[in-house]
Amino acid sequence: MLKHCSQCGSNWSLHPFACATCGNTQLHDLQSKGMGTVKACSVVTRAPDMRWRALAPYTIVLVALEEGPTVMGQADAQLAIGDQVIGSVQSASTTEFIRFCRHQQNEQTES
Repeated sequence: MLKHCSQCGSNWSLHPFACATCGNTQLHDLQSKGMGTVKACSVVTRAPDMRWRALAPYTIVLVALEEGPTVMGQADAQLAIGDQVIGSVQSASTTEFIRFCRHQQNEQTES
């Protein structure tokens, strides 16, 4: 879920009180499609706490969403910078996180 500024159209992944672009406080919820492009990848081998140690090693990515904001989430290990991905909310133990996988675009062929 993103925040959308009704005045300038900016979108935010965090939930600010006011738009950082124009200062407007009229922000509304916007459901992200979850699609974007990988900007950075990193493999985590030493997890920060017990909840994440069960998942290690795992890949984290920065993804520029189609709606504008950049978000961080877990991802398939074979992803690379520039890959088109789609994300979904996943749960592990008591933690929710965004998980990205490669987005397979439907290719249409002409007959």
